[in-house]
Amino acid sequence: MIGLHISIAVRTLRLAFCGVLAIALVPASLAAQDDLAGWSVDPFARAELGVVLSESEDRDDELIINGDGGYLRGQIGVEIGNEVTQVRLEADRIEVERFGSATGRDGYNRDRLTASVTQKLDDDWEVELRGRLYDDLVTVESGDTDELQVSARVEFEPERAHRFRVRGTWRDREYDDGDGPGGASSQGEGMRVDAGYRHRLGRYHYINFDLRAEEITSANPLRGYTRESVSASYTRPITSDLRVRPAIELRQTGFAGRLTPNNTLREDTQVVPEVELLWWPGNWRIEAEAKYIFADSNDPVRNRRGYRFSVSIGHVF
Repeated sequence: MIGLHISIAVRTLRLAFCGVLAIALVPASLAAQDDLAGWSVDPFARAELGVVLSESEDRDDELIINGDGGYLRGQIGVEIGNEVTQVRLEADRIEVERFGSATGRDGYNRDRLTASVTQKLDDDWEVELRGRLYDDLVTVESGDTDELQVSARVEFEPERAHRFRVRGTWRDREYDDGDGPGGASSQGEGMRVDAGYRHRLGRYHYINFDLRAEEITSANPLRGYTRESVSASYTRPITSDLRVRPAIELRQTGFAGRLTPNNTLREDTQVVPEVELLWWPGNWRIEAEAKYIFADSNDPVRNRRGYRFSVSIGHVF
């Protein structure tokens, strides 16, 4: 039943998105004539091409997994609003091709539709309501997930130096299980809560702290999990359009129905240090990221170490 609901919701949101986008693409002179009380219509688009090089291995160097690949991403959308209210519709698609993959899945694609409304309450407070639809999303519990999510965000910024955010997200998921346990498909659902604090030191100069707790429950024992994570990052401008961003994240994941060889429930811990270089000259977005993943688990096969390098070139229209 969830598949039918998601299918209907996807078609409805696509029709609404296409209608608003058609309005947004009216020449600017006509949009200006319909501008009421400071409202404006701003279409946007982005194209991005990226390459990822990754490799992980177990502690004895006996199992090496290569995850090299490339991707192409396209995004198009429209913002309608004024100084206190913003309505945003967005469609996003990514095509991924893996090079020399040993997993049996050479490539995949993911579609995402987003609709959101942001409202300023006063100079310090802001709220946002957002709905999202994913098709063929890769998640921690499955390589093929369709998701419907609804979230609410509250932001408090008493001054430019300090910003606090809290977001609650409800997720409804459907999995393509193939011939595995649970039949051809199964469902999962659960809450995710994000909390973050940003300290602004100057223009593009930030310190960020983020916390996340999430859970998915499912009748399929392979799909349920809980996860907690904490991360910190520091963004430092080098020039007006170049900045560097070191970060570190700790993630702990427990699986509700996945057993280890010792017949205990599987639990994973990951520590991920990374550094990102962002170069945004004009409408170009050139980004490079290097991270190293330390993964420990009570399942010996999941005790792994590995690197991931990525470079992307994008253009904003």
